[in-house]
Amino acid sequence: MKRAVVIALVAVAFVVIVIVAAAPRSGPEIVVERDIVYGNGAETALKLDLAMPKAGEGLLPAVVFLHGEGWRAGNRRQMNHFIEGMARLGYVSIAVDYRLVPTARFPAQVEDCKAAVRWLRANAKRYRVDPERIGVVGFSAGGHLAAMLGVTVKDDGLEGVGGNPDQSSRVQAVVSFFGPTDFSTRDWPRDLETEVIVPFLGGTIADQPENYARASPISYATKDAPPFLFFHGTDDRLVPIDQSRRLAEKLSKLGVPVQMVALEGEGHGFSDGNNQKSMQRMLDFLAERLQK
Repeated sequence: MKRAVVIALVAVAFVVIVIVAAAPRSGPEIVVERDIVYGNGAETALKLDLAMPKAGEGLLPAVVFLHGEGWRAGNRRQMNHFIEGMARLGYVSIAVDYRLVPTARFPAQVEDCKAAVRWLRANAKRYRVDPERIGVVGFSAGGHLAAMLGVTVKDDGLEGVGGNPDQSSRVQAVVSFFGPTDFSTRDWPRDLETEVIVPFLGGTIADQPENYARASPISYATKDAPPFLFFHGTDDRLVPIDQSRRLAEKLSKLGVPVQMVALEGEGHGFSDGNNQKSMQRMLDFLAERLQK
């Protein structure tokens, strides 16, 4: 499992190259703000980093980036190249920290990510954000959180008390890279279940069946979900590709626009060539769904 995590981190290092390459070489100039407190989780100050074009007129689309590493490690700094590259392409982008296991269990991570989206809307005027054009991108555990942002609504009881309760946490586009979508299946390696999923959800599925369902994006799928783009390797031994396929199929049957990209022979993290292809496809998807 540790090897798989290393592979995923190396993959992230490669994929940012595509975003940087797609941005204009001579500009535009961007502004980066770091360590912004966007809310509170229990007694924890929640922080994000933000990047945006320095100049321009009119409202801009926004993208939220969520790191992975099993809800127990990682941080927003891993997404810095993403947000800077996206800013050069005309987006306001944020990289979000959320509370981690074992200090906090589900649903704390979902609550924090929702608080970040609400903060973005509450500060839309300051950062020139169009509140009707916000997307989210997540990797692995971050892909799970991105999917949860896409399918859940206020009545699902996952908003938390992180701040700006008058704002919506809905998003208009979701990109999930090899994220879990259904915890009821137990199609995991045994060590992943014992070392990652059980600490995240607070017990085994026998002990916490309702929590396993409550943490599963597939439980919330409706026709009102935004467009989704899934990326998953066919040989992923950590999070099986059926995790993405099941949610993609359910959303598609409900009439939600869905793209499911299965990368043949790839695992939990992609080779350089497939990273470049997937990043370009992600950029095309976000441009189609969020750019005017």
